[in-house]
Amino acid sequence: MTSSSSPGISLMMEGISYITATEVPFVLVDVMRAGPGLGNVDPAQSDYHQMIHGGGHGDYYWIVLAPYSVQEVIDYTALAFKLAEKYRTATVVLLDGSIGQMMEPAVLPPMQQAKMKEKEYKPPHWAVRGKNGDGRRVLTSILMNPYEQEEANVRLLKKWQSIKENEVRYKDYYLDDAEYVVIGFGTAGRVALTAVRAARAKGIPIGLFRPITLKPFPEEELEELSKRVKSILVVEMNAGQMVDDVRLTLGDRVPIRFVGRMGGVIPMPDEIMPELEKLCNAAVVGEEGSA
Repeated sequence: MTSSSSPGISLMMEGISYITATEVPFVLVDVMRAGPGLGNVDPAQSDYHQMIHGGGHGDYYWIVLAPYSVQEVIDYTALAFKLAEKYRTATVVLLDGSIGQMMEPAVLPPMQQAKMKEKEYKPPHWAVRGKNGDGRRVLTSILMNPYEQEEANVRLLKKWQSIKENEVRYKDYYLDDAEYVVIGFGTAGRVALTAVRAARAKGIPIGLFRPITLKPFPEEELEELSKRVKSILVVEMNAGQMVDDVRLTLGDRVPIRFVGRMGGVIPMPDEIMPELEKLCNAAVVGEEGSA
C-alpha cells in the first residue's frame, strides 16, 4: 500500500503497471489536488481521467473506490485491502484534499491481530518465499513471447469481468419519487446532497446518485435510472470528466447537464441550486414543446 497526491501519483505509474502485471495485491490512495503541473494543494477531482481511464501502460483495469466522508475513507480503505487480496489486483481509494484534511466523528473497525504465529502462517499463492520457502515463486512483468503476454492479458480481462459483475457499489438518495437526478462523487457528491435537500424543501422532486465504485462504473444502474427521470445534472470539481462516462453510458436517452469548479475551488450548494432550477425548467419547456 502506498499513498500520495496527484503529481506524486503520476510519478508512480510505471511501477504500478509492473505491479499489476505480477498480480500482487496492491492498494493505492490518491488524495487529489489541483493541477495540471504543480498546481496547488487545494482539493480537486481532476485525477478522474488518470485513475479511471489512464494509469500506467498496458491492458489492465483496477478497482477505484470514491469515499465522501472520513468514515467512508476508513471503511473503503479496509475494503480496498480485501478486494485487492480477493482478486489479486490494484485497488485505488480516490479522495480529494477536502476529505483528506477533514475532521469529523468516525468509528474505527475492531482491532485485529496483525500477524499470525509463523507455524500457523500459510503464504498466499502469490507470495514469494525464496529458495528456503516451500518452493520458489517468480513474479515478473516481462513476457517476451507475445502469445504468453496475450494469455496473461486475457487472464486479467476475465478477472475484470468478474469484478464488474460482483463489485459495483453506489448510494442513492430520494430517488423513489425523483423526476430529476444529480450525480456526484466524493466531496462534490456531498455538496450536491445538501443542494438536493434544499431543492426538495422547495418541492422539487430531485434525488442524488453517488457512485462509490468509479471503476467499475455503475452503468446498468444508471441505465435503469434514465428510464424514469426527465434530466440529469452532473456535479464535479473539475472541467467535466466523470460526465463523459455518464454520457457514454446513457447516450441521448435523457438530457445531461454539467456544473463544475476547477483549480481547487469547491462548488457550494447555493451555486448548484440555480442549476437544479434550470434543469427542471428545461425539462418543463421540453415537455411543452413536445406537446
